[in-house]
Order: sequence, then structure tokens, then C-alpha cells
Amino acid sequence: MRKILVIGAGRSASSLIKYLLDKSTSENLLVTIADLSLELAQKKIKNHPNARAIAFDIFNETQRKEEIENSDIVISMLPAHLHIEVAKDCITYKKHMVTASYISPAMQELNAAAQENNLIFMNEIGLDPGIDHMSAMKIIDEIRAQGGKILLFESFCGGLVAPESDTNLWNYKFTWNPRNVVLAGQGGVAKFIQEGTYKYIPYNKLFRRTEFLEVEGYGRFEAYANRDSLKYRSVYGLEDALTVFRGTIRRVGYSRAWDILVQLGMTDDSYTIDDSENMTYREFTNSFLPYHPTDTVEIKLRHAQKIDQDDIIWDKLVEIGLFNGDKKVGLKNATPAQILEKILSESWALEPEDKDMIVMYHKFGYELNGEKKQIDSTMVCIGDDQTYTAMAKTVGLPVAIATLKILNGEIKTPGVQLPMTKEVYNPILKELEEYGVVFKEHEVSYLGYNPNNISS
Repeated sequence: MRKILVIGAGRSASSLIKYLLDKSTSENLLVTIADLSLELAQKKIKNHPNARAIAFDIFNETQRKEEIENSDIVISMLPAHLHIEVAKDCITYKKHMVTASYISPAMQELNAAAQENNLIFMNEIGLDPGIDHMSAMKIIDEIRAQGGKILLFESFCGGLVAPESDTNLWNYKFTWNPRNVVLAGQGGVAKFIQEGTYKYIPYNKLFRRTEFLEVEGYGRFEAYANRDSLKYRSVYGLEDALTVFRGTIRRVGYSRAWDILVQLGMTDDSYTIDDSENMTYREFTNSFLPYHPTDTVEIKLRHAQKIDQDDIIWDKLVEIGLFNGDKKVGLKNATPAQILEKILSESWALEPEDKDMIVMYHKFGYELNGEKKQIDSTMVCIGDDQTYTAMAKTVGLPVAIATLKILNGEIKTPGVQLPMTKEVYNPILKELEEYGVVFKEHEVSYLGYNPNNISS
């Protein structure tokens, strides 16, 4: 049997593992699921005859090398910083490797060795990065094949809650890592190019600069800028494009309310709060507000942030429990961001029957035969349940499909790479459609980057 080693059995691996096990008999596969938690690995394989679950410690060098040596291809679903030891072992034992993570400088340094050994190290083959690369390059290549010149590229993606499970005022629940949501946009300035001019948005302004999007059948969304859109100019060969912008999708109104939490200082992760474990949520909120002998915490916050009592933002802040005087933080030496994450995790937790939703939206402005045109491409994927979520499907399925196509010799080009070529993206996008990951393309009037579409 052909042996596939999957390292990491977390939430994003559910659909990946199911895909490989469903194909295991016809494709003659033995799939090893390796995780620090043997119980989790066993849960994912469900006693499948073509699978084995093992307790696996990435730092156990002997075990790691032995398992990699005994496999034909390795999938690493570990946190990005842990891929490199796996990658080095894959070079040593001449094994292909697949990850959903961004290519790190350390991974890129292995390119020559991978090519010399005719090994494929496929990276950024999840959702974002991954499906975004493949779906964008497909249309960019089609436009170029006609002789068109790309003028504008905008790309947006968001992990959201499905409409039937949208039950709070924020129109949002945690469908992925809550910490990443709380820290979104920090650690740098958002950079992009708009109509030939470089633009920069500092963190404290990020959530007040949003673009509106309309997705047929799903209504209106907004998007705030990702940290660095400029690097995609070289990745996609868009050095001459006048506009390159990437953003994160939320429902309209989310960003304006989130900005209040940013301005208060609640998303700060750089220092700890004294005696945080004994604080109530109300005391936590009050710690960011000026002293007043008679005003309540609510009045002080409204005055400080200039929020009217009948503003929907006020209702959102109340809904998440910021003024609860009974609940304790219960976290020792916690940062504001950690406390906020705990508060929101209670308010934004998915219920057992809830479903998540992925929305991706691309805009391509181009010039062809002297005429300016635009293609918009949208994809909406809704999860099945809490195990086979839309996030698990869109992250895990491209990884699984790529793995099998590498194993079967359908993807042949060696080296450390992104899924940017027709050899990779055409067959994977086609197969993804069978699993409900379908892009709908339509031509619209070319508007360029429309400043009237940006909220102040």
C-alpha cells in the first residue's frame, strides 16, 4: 500500500482525513494520523481499516524520522513554525511534502535541495493561502491568454457564520482561532496600491476604512485591509497593476463596532493587567476609562467613544457582556487581548447545531483591445456540521487533493512551490467543485478602485 503520513489531527484536518480515507481503497492507501493526542487521532479515523492512529511528538526526533522514512508522502498540518524539521527530514529520506502554510524563508531555502532530489514541497494549498491563489491565477491566466492587461486585482476572504446560524448583533461567531481574530491587523501597517498610489492604514485606523461587497443570495458584506497586499504583486505577476488590494470579510457594521474595542485598548497584547484573575468584566472595561465620582461605567464609555444610547454599536457592546459585574476574568497575568478573547468566546461560541460559512470574492479589472472590463468571482461554502466545517473543507480538501495528485504523478514539477500553475490549479479547482467549492464568475462594468465604496 502507498503510505501517507498526516501530522496533526486538529479541526482543519477533519475533511482532509475523510477525503483520504474515502479514497483509500480505490487508491491503495494506508493513512497514518499522527497527533500529540492519540485519542484525537483515533477519533478522526473512526476505526477505518486503511488507517492507523499514533501518538506523535514532533520533537521526538527518532520517532519523527522513522515515520517520515516509512511514508511515501508527508502532510504537515502543524503550526507553521514546526514545518521545517519535517521538511528537512523529507529531504533526507526523499519524500514529497504538502502544507497549507505560507512559505517561510527557512522553507524557501530548501528549494534547491528539493529540486535536486526531484521532490515536490507544495505549500500554501489551503484556503487563504491556497484556494485564493488558484482561483485568482486561473482568471488572471485566462485574461492574459486573450492578450489582456491586468489593471486591478482585489481579493477578499472571510470565515463567517452561516445565515441560519447568525443569531447575534455582531453577525459573527468564532469559526476558527479566536486569538487570531482578536489580534487581527496588529504588528504592522496595512499596505496596498490604489490607482497607482501607495496607501497605508495604521492599526488604529484599520477598522474605519472598509469596502462594501455584495454577494448574490447572501447580501452585503464589508472588508477591511489585510496587512500586506503589496507582496502579491510579485506573487501574481501584477507589478504593472494600478490597484492591488486584499481584505478580510465581515458582515456590515462589524468593523465599526470592533473599532471601539481597539480604541479602548482591549485588543492590546503587549502588557498584562494587574490582579486580572479577580477582576469582573465590568471592572476590566472600567480600567480603560477615566475616573468619575458619579458617572457609571456605561456613561463613561459612551462619553469617551461618543456613542449615542440608541446606536446599534451600544447594543453590540452590551450584548458581549462588557458591563457584567458578576463574571470574573479568572485569568492570571492576562493581557487585555487575552481577557477580551475570553469574554468574546462566551458570547461568540458556535452552538452544537451552528454552521460556519466561507466567503471569497475576487475582482479583476483589465484592458483588452482598448476596452476596460471587469470580472467578479465569488465563492460561498457552508459547513455540514461542527466537524466538517466550511473552514475544514476549504483548508483540508485542497491539501488532500494535491497530495493524491502528487502521489499519482499528475503534479510533477519539483521544488518548494505555491499552487500557481495550471498543472496544479486546474485539476484541484475542478475536483473542489464536487465538494461544493464553486466559483461564480460574471462580468460587470469596470469602475476601477471606487473611493465612493469606502466607508469613512
